[in-house]
Amino acid sequence: MKKTLFLVALALLSLTASAQQPLLKTHVETGDVQGILDGTDLAVFKAIPYAAPPVGDLRWRAPQPAQPWEGVRLCDTFGPWPPQPTRPGRTADMMSEDCLYLGIATPATSATDRLPVMVWIHGGGFQTEWYGGDLWTTLARRGVVIVSVEYRTGALGFMAHPELTKESPDGHSGNYGLLDQIFALQWVQRNITNFGGDPTKVTIFGESAGAISCSMLCGSPLAKGLFRAAISHSGGSFAPWSDQPRSLGLDASQKGAEQQGLAFQKHLNKKNIKQMRKMSAMELCDGNVGFGGFWPCVDGYVICDDQYRLYEKGEYNDVPVIVMTNSDEGALFTPGNIKAEDYQKSVEKIFGPFADEAKRVYPGNTDDEAYHAYGDAFRDMGFAWPSFAWASLQNKTGHSPAYSAFLAQPSKRSFANDPRRRGVAHADDIMYLNGEFLNKPTEFPNEAAVAEIIQQYWVNFAKTGNPNGKGLPYWPKFDKDQPTTMQFSYGASLIMLPNREQIDFVDRYYQWKRQETEGMR
Repeated sequence: MKKTLFLVALALLSLTASAQQPLLKTHVETGDVQGILDGTDLAVFKAIPYAAPPVGDLRWRAPQPAQPWEGVRLCDTFGPWPPQPTRPGRTADMMSEDCLYLGIATPATSATDRLPVMVWIHGGGFQTEWYGGDLWTTLARRGVVIVSVEYRTGALGFMAHPELTKESPDGHSGNYGLLDQIFALQWVQRNITNFGGDPTKVTIFGESAGAISCSMLCGSPLAKGLFRAAISHSGGSFAPWSDQPRSLGLDASQKGAEQQGLAFQKHLNKKNIKQMRKMSAMELCDGNVGFGGFWPCVDGYVICDDQYRLYEKGEYNDVPVIVMTNSDEGALFTPGNIKAEDYQKSVEKIFGPFADEAKRVYPGNTDDEAYHAYGDAFRDMGFAWPSFAWASLQNKTGHSPAYSAFLAQPSKRSFANDPRRRGVAHADDIMYLNGEFLNKPTEFPNEAAVAEIIQQYWVNFAKTGNPNGKGLPYWPKFDKDQPTTMQFSYGASLIMLPNREQIDFVDRYYQWKRQETEGMR
């Protein structure tokens, strides 16, 4: 009898252990996939194709379905970088135009778990970067499925051209990288249940160009119903359309983008798109060096209008959002050798009739002052004001809440190396997601504590659409006239909108710029 009871107990223990095994093998619409263990509690799938390789005639076309395969596909190695200019540590052999893959980290032990899903969209100015490694395993271990998406960048992802517009059945070109993101989100809707995820609880989140992508997806009718919440780290697409950072000074309209594509063709000494499709991906990247970057455009299809106007009219995907900026974003972009004289000239050139006010709000009378003024202006125009505009417009015309955050935790660790840095530089927030600080609590105790708080808020938001939860300071929705911005510095506390005078100035400047833009239309 005792032996029988022992065997039954052993069998039950075995079944329990088996039940706790993460989903290492599952099925997607194109075949079976097998991941690898991360620790003992997480299954990681490193390169699942969500679309066909965009090569040959598929270059500069909308993404197409991936081809099925026989047997089990082992997803133990990250996919290649999208083609981009090489630099130390990023060589051509690491890149491929065949780059439309996604990675998944799941703590699910069953396909019936129905866990919330967080889809990461990486940054890189729409020109560079790679999803590899961005599976945020510390977030996944909090009970969410993480999906990280690769998409086309640079000229391959965002070049528009009259010939391409003519080829398109929808009469548009450019924005191929955004179409990739949308295609990946559609894939998630069809397949994520097989990884224990819930397709009705998808949150998109991204940093820099990934955050801008999130805002564009919130504004795109093609993305309607593909996610229920969004988190933006440093970015939003709300500046006047003529002010978007396309190269050669061209605007971000479809026609302006097409003119940029023609200029690029001339730069490459090619006669037409057919010849450009015969070039290797790396030849295109090398040709892009010195020419300027490519950026999403208002094509009337993916992006239907200036996003500020879309939000004014209430024409967007109205979902809960968190928008966060860093205290010293511009430190990563400020030239270390900037001179006061050059700074003053650039202010006059950029701000025109607003130059005197800009010099007062961002004073740069000495070289050291100019360094900080340049960084502060970059922070506010590129990141803080778009986040402010996003939250303010959504509160005015939407029904879903917008939450505002400000990362200001002092740290010796930063992607900006200039000793004059006064706060959290652009991209430093990534270290609060990727375990950089949580894995080194002795070396970075304050940063680790803040990382713990941020991750709890983010996961609560993914689970419920509301960041609030047990053990955390209460976070109300954004109100520019109340202390509703959650500041992360030595913990979390509510503050008034930071840098309000500068934000108000940029708001006035962009209102004037927008009126000028209207006159150009």
